[in-house]
Amino acid sequence: MRYLGEHKARKGLIRVEIEERDGIVEDVKITGDFFIYPESVVDELENALKGRKLKELEAVVDDFFSMRHDIEMPYLNVEDFKLAIKKALGEWNE
Repeated sequence: MRYLGEHKARKGLIRVEIEERDGIVEDVKITGDFFIYPESVVDELENALKGRKLKELEAVVDDFFSMRHDIEMPYLNVEDFKLAIKKALGEWNE
């Protein structure tokens, strides 16, 4: 099954596309018009999410960012990424 969610952060849009089978993430793409440095962080986060259970994704995002101290993302925070995932999975009501 494929899920798509978007979250408008304070400065930028985060779009998350998740493909899963049996509750396990097979593929994930994070795109949008936000700034994050180093740019490789997005690929690394996508890889961290692959193979994980859908219900674990928020914790994976928290763990990923808590271990990295070299990331710059002006006007974005960890919650913005988690909200995009929640919206993709239909777990967020605005």
